[in-house]
Amino acid sequence: MSAAGLITERAPAKLNLALHVRRRREDGMHDLETLFAFCADGDEIVAAEAPVMSLEIEGPFAEGLAADDSNLVLRAARLLADHHAPGRAARLRLVKRLPVASGIGGGSGDAAATLRALSRLWSLDLGPEELAGLAAPLGADIPACVHSRPLWGEGAGEVLRPADLGGLAGAPLLLVNPGVAVATGPVFQKWDGEDRGSLPVQAEACLIEGRNDLEPAARTLEPVIGEVIQQLDRTAPSFPARMSGSGATCFALYATEVERDAAARALAANFPSWWVFCSKLT
Repeated sequence: MSAAGLITERAPAKLNLALHVRRRREDGMHDLETLFAFCADGDEIVAAEAPVMSLEIEGPFAEGLAADDSNLVLRAARLLADHHAPGRAARLRLVKRLPVASGIGGGSGDAAATLRALSRLWSLDLGPEELAGLAAPLGADIPACVHSRPLWGEGAGEVLRPADLGGLAGAPLLLVNPGVAVATGPVFQKWDGEDRGSLPVQAEACLIEGRNDLEPAARTLEPVIGEVIQQLDRTAPSFPARMSGSGATCFALYATEVERDAAARALAANFPSWWVFCSKLT
C-alpha cells in the first residue's frame, strides 16, 4: 500500500487482570466478571479505499491465518459496510505481532481496530458505543477491544463500565506465551462449574485477591502454562503472575522497566522457544 490515503489503527493486546466465572447459562454462554486492561503494543490494521474488500496479513504470527471471510477482520469490515456504508470497500492489511488463540484478544482486537479504521476512512463518525454494539455478535471480547481502555466487564464480557487502574496505569508489563494455541471453547467446557465469588471492587485488589477461574482448566489442557506462571513468579514481579483470558499467554507487572527487561532477558535465554514480549499497561 502507498502512504497516501492510509488509515492506521493499533490493535493493542487485551488483558484480563482477573476473570471470575460465575455460572454456565442455559444458552451455553457463561456469566463472568472481569477487569479488562490493555497494553501499549499489539497488532496493527492499515486500511485504504478500494473497489473490493480484501485482506493481506504479514508479521511474525501471520503464518496459518486465513485472509478470507472466516477472518474476523473481514467479517467486521463487511458488517460495518452492510450497516453503515453500502457499496464501500477497503484494502486491509493486518500486521500480526501477537500469537493466535493466546488469551490476549488478538482476533477480537484486530476486528475492533478494523471497525475504528474503517469508520475513519469512510467518514462515518461512529463513536465507540455504536461500534461496540455493532460488533457484539462477532465475539464477546470485541466490544471491550473497541474501547481499548480499562473496563469492568460482566455478562459474557459485553456488559461494560469504565474502570480506574489507579497506580497500575503505565506499569511495565511482561507477556509470555509458551508457544501453544489454546481454543476458548474447550477451556470453558473444562471449567469445574463452581462459583467462587465476585471480583474485588478495586483494580489492585483484583491482582492480589482476584483470580482467573479458567486457569485450572487451561492448565489441564496445556500443563506448560503452570511452568510459565512459575517462571514469571521467580522474576519477582509486583504481583503474582497470572494467565490472561483462556490462555495460554501469562503476564506479570513490574515496578520498573529495568526489572521487567531483566526478567525478559532471563526468560528468553532460558526458554528460547517461548514468546516474550515487553510492554506496559495503558
